[in-house]
Amino acid sequence: MPEAILKTDQACPKDLSQEEQDLFWMQYAYSLAEKAESQGEVPVGAVLVLAGKLIAEGWNRSIQSHDATGHAEMMALKNAGQAVENYRLIDSTLYVTLEPCPMCASAMVHARVARLVYAAPDLKTGAAGSVFNLVANENLNHKLEIVSGVLQAECSAQLSHFFKSRRAHHKEIKRQLKSGLIDS
Repeated sequence: MPEAILKTDQACPKDLSQEEQDLFWMQYAYSLAEKAESQGEVPVGAVLVLAGKLIAEGWNRSIQSHDATGHAEMMALKNAGQAVENYRLIDSTLYVTLEPCPMCASAMVHARVARLVYAAPDLKTGAAGSVFNLVANENLNHKLEIVSGVLQAECSAQLSHFFKSRRAHHKEIKRQLKSGLIDS
């Protein structure tokens, strides 16, 4: 069984409000985003929860797996389907540190995820309200409840820092190549 497929009893502490549960699970997703970043990936983490229990997790793996579908949400959805032995994830909640792209949003609709909770908006490809709204589109056969902004400042800062560092690294490589300090 791959490491990210979970059949676990890990659950949110009892007696928390929905808002507190959302924060609890988003903090877990944030830790997975840190894991992605430590592997050289864009820092995005996702968890799928059903009845207050963790069913599956995922983190970005597109770069290391050379797979355009290697997004955190896709990994969590695939792993959840394996864990519950059904591609329908009815009554589940997906927590993710960055607003889903159209591919991930469409997969959530097909899986019948009930709720989407995301931290940071994606103003370039967000498909849960920022650019598109595929998860609550009236023309589709399933709509998700959307909660945005949970742990937004922390997740946005994490993503901004990652891309700033990445740009600086690429700029330094170009400088070294231009100066002849390294070979191409």
